[in-house]
Amino acid sequence: MADQERIALFIDGANLYATAKSLGFDIDYKRLLKEFQSRGKLIRAFYYTALVEDQEYSSIRPLVDWLDYNGYSVVTKPTKEFVDSLGRRKVKGNMDIELAVDAMEMAEHLDHIVLFSGDGDFRSLVEAVQRKGVRVSVVSTNATQPAMVADELRRQADEFIDIIHLAAKIGRDSGERAERAPRAQDRRLAPAGHLDPALTDDRLD
Repeated sequence: MADQERIALFIDGANLYATAKSLGFDIDYKRLLKEFQSRGKLIRAFYYTALVEDQEYSSIRPLVDWLDYNGYSVVTKPTKEFVDSLGRRKVKGNMDIELAVDAMEMAEHLDHIVLFSGDGDFRSLVEAVQRKGVRVSVVSTNATQPAMVADELRRQADEFIDIIHLAAKIGRDSGERAERAPRAQDRRLAPAGHLDPALTDDRLD
C-alpha cells in the first residue's frame, strides 16, 4: 500500500533555503514534516548544514536547534575558510559527502527517498540509490531564471517535484512570520530558514 511506503527526506539546507528565497517564501519545517508524514511511513528526515564556528550569533543556529528538538536528524560540520587565487576570503560549507553517505546507508531500509536539492552533483547518488530499487523524488524548482535544479538531476529522478507547487502546504504564512519574529531565538518555535551570507559559496548546479 502506498501509505505504508517507507520514506526518508534528505534536505540540503543551504540549497533549499536559496531555492525558497528565490521564489519569495520561507519554509515552515513543521508543516514540511507533516506533509511527508501524510504520504507514507516517514522513517527519517535529515537536514544538512554547515555552521560558522567562533561566531557570537549565527542566524542558522535557532533553526538548527528547533529542528533537532522537533523530529529532524540534523547533520552539521564547521565551515572552512580559505583564500582563493585572487586573494579573496571565501567560506565553504559543502555537505554533499555527508548526505550521500547517509543516503547510501539508509537505502536498504527505504522505498522512497525525497531529495531537497537542485545540485547536479547528486545525479550519481540518485542513480546509485535507484539501482538498489529505491524510488527518488527531487524537490527544487525550474520556475526561476536560471533554474535552481540542474537538468541532469531532474532527468535522473523518478519524480521531479517543483517546490512552487508545495509552497501552499510547506510555506510559512507571512502574517505568522511577522508575529513570531520577536521570539525567533526560542528553540521551541520554528524560525524562518535564514543562512549566514558566508555560506552562499556552495554551488547550486
